[in-house]
Amino acid sequence: MFNLDLSAVGLSSLLFSQTGLALLSLLLTLCSYFAAKRLYQRHKVWWLAPIVFAPVVITLLVFNLDIPLPTYFEYTHWLMAMLAPATIAFALPIYRERQLIRQYPLTLTLGVVAGLFLGMISSWLLVKWVPLPAELSRSLLVRSVSTPFAMEATGAFGGVPELTAMMVLITGIIGMLVCEPLFKLMHIRTSLGKGVALGASAHGAGAAKASELGQQEGVIASLTMIFIGIAMVLGAPVFAVIFS
Repeated sequence: MFNLDLSAVGLSSLLFSQTGLALLSLLLTLCSYFAAKRLYQRHKVWWLAPIVFAPVVITLLVFNLDIPLPTYFEYTHWLMAMLAPATIAFALPIYRERQLIRQYPLTLTLGVVAGLFLGMISSWLLVKWVPLPAELSRSLLVRSVSTPFAMEATGAFGGVPELTAMMVLITGIIGMLVCEPLFKLMHIRTSLGKGVALGASAHGAGAAKASELGQQEGVIASLTMIFIGIAMVLGAPVFAVIFS
């Protein structure tokens, strides 16, 4: 009985230590994601999409359990580090769909250029019109490209990678939610138009939504998202001077 009590005390101490909370944060993050993925496969409603459901659940748990953000990121930052090799994997769809690139070079180019500059200009105008903390303002400028590219490029603007990732997430969710009403309003019916619009404005979440609309929409959205991300990373030092 005495040994059992000591074990219970030891387990409790570990759970509420910094290390224990950090491990718990990692476990909660993974469980929330996989639960959301399973639920969304069964019930195709927008609020069960992993990009919506998992962050909400994780945020509620972190605040209710009073887990400090540095403690939360102690182990979960490895999940974000996995985005770097994922970026290299983007070369695969470019190679597979090279015929599509040859078929629509002008449309894809215009979509990339428009998405890149409209995303930065809209963010710059928002920063100018709405008083925001300096770190948040700088982190906001690259919100319209996919997370791994945005986190790489935000350093040139003086942004904080974690804040940038949050802004990218919010942008993607909004784009995913409003795309279909906007397509109807603007009479956008072609696979090419829908794919380019979603890839340029809502990056990863947009590409996922485009894949639900159709295979070609998903491929075009992915290509647009990839090219915009590459252009942002390569041009970040110049863009930082222009929009500073």
